Amino acid sequence: MEEEKQSIKNTSDNIEQEIKPANKKLTLFNFLLIIVIFIGLFIYMICVDGIDNIISVLQQADYIWVLGGLGCLLIYWICETLTLHFPLKKMYPNQPITNSIKVAMIGQLFNNITPFSSGGQPMQAYELTKTGKRVSDSLSAMAMKFIITQIALVVTTLIVILFEFDFFANLMQNFVWLAIVGFGINILAIILVIIAGVKKRAITIFTTPIIRFLGKIKILKHPDHTLEKLDKSIDNFRMQFLFMKDQKKMVLMMFLAAVVQSLSYYSITYMVYRAFGNVGISFWQIVPVQAFLLLLMTFIPTPGSGLGAEGGFLLLFSSIFKEGTINISILFWRMYTFYLPIIVGALFLIPTKNKERKGVNKENGKINN
Repeated sequence: MEEEKQSIKNTSDNIEQEIKPANKKLTLFNFLLIIVIFIGLFIYMICVDGIDNIISVLQQADYIWVLGGLGCLLIYWICETLTLHFPLKKMYPNQPITNSIKVAMIGQLFNNITPFSSGGQPMQAYELTKTGKRVSDSLSAMAMKFIITQIALVVTTLIVILFEFDFFANLMQNFVWLAIVGFGINILAIILVIIAGVKKRAITIFTTPIIRFLGKIKILKHPDHTLEKLDKSIDNFRMQFLFMKDQKKMVLMMFLAAVVQSLSYYSITYMVYRAFGNVGISFWQIVPVQAFLLLLMTFIPTPGSGLGAEGGFLLLFSSIFKEGTINISILFWRMYTFYLPIIVGALFLIPTKNKERKGVNKENGKINN
């Protein structure tokens, strides 16, 4: 057992060499692409709805619900911070909440300006190194956050779907099988992650021959390198499970925060729905449709799922929004879930005097197995 733990620790230490700050040229390109998408959406709104209709809809909007959307976004950010802060605080007792807020918001920024949200975790780990955290510890905290958040997201969504299945199936009649397959894949991925954390060989016995076969037929250029990276990833996940097994209270707190986070994200769509005079559909009926849209967005290879998110919203929600309100609703929804996280996240990149390093004791940052 001690040899296994040492092997996992060595794997974790090796990960530190792979963390690099974001590529500036690529980040600039992504920002420009985001601006182009925003301008395109605005031009599309003007062409379809007309300036007069847009002004009329804005004048008639109920801004109590607009403020409610901002409140939901704030709750989302608070829960995002807590699900990261809890494991960091356990590893580093001197970890200040202010630093966790900063790291969480930097993650919001880079998740939204990189395809498949791939830039958030590396930049968060990079930011945490500035206050003396080991990259391996930072990645451990983020891996725990990811696992628990995904479980909370899927569990919450499935419970709501069970109660609102008739409405969901009727609204999604052209996509219901796609929704079932998509949610099934999410559930399977979570099960595989848990199995990987409990029994490594149960995963590698299937993945190794598949990867080697893909190498033989030239789909994978470097199968041995792929196997090595997979082995490191599985070892890293196992390290999180070893830690979480002894921290049940912390895991429960993270799970509850993640449930509230999921509901607050879904609430944003409902707030937008009500802001523009739409009635007749309940919050709980919005949830499964929004969850399916979120699932679709994970497969869109543009920063923040640009174009795909807007198109998906239009496709899924147009039948339940009043005529003339869907396009302005898309703009407000993207302001909440995309543009504001970028703007606010960017503010946390402004350099400040860093006094947090002084209070950091690196010995507190080692996970005691």
